[in-house]
Amino acid sequence: MQSERHVRLFRNGRNQALRIPREFELEGDEAIIHKDGDRLIIEPVRKGKLSALLATLDPLEELFPDVDETLPTLDDVEI
Repeated sequence: MQSERHVRLFRNGRNQALRIPREFELEGDEAIIHKDGDRLIIEPVRKGKLSALLATLDPLEELFPDVDETLPTLDDVEI
């Protein structure tokens, strides 16, 4: 796969656009674009990957500590 390719910019209504060559196609139908100096960075929006990963993990066996025990009561807090 090539890491660089010359493309032409064109107008689509009031927006500037470019055609993304097949070898640079992104997964999905949404992307995030941001500028870094004079570079445009385009990244695919990956949906549901975290929830799919969490579903593969085993549940935790240990109980979480009760952190409220160490906090002062509301009567002791000065406002």
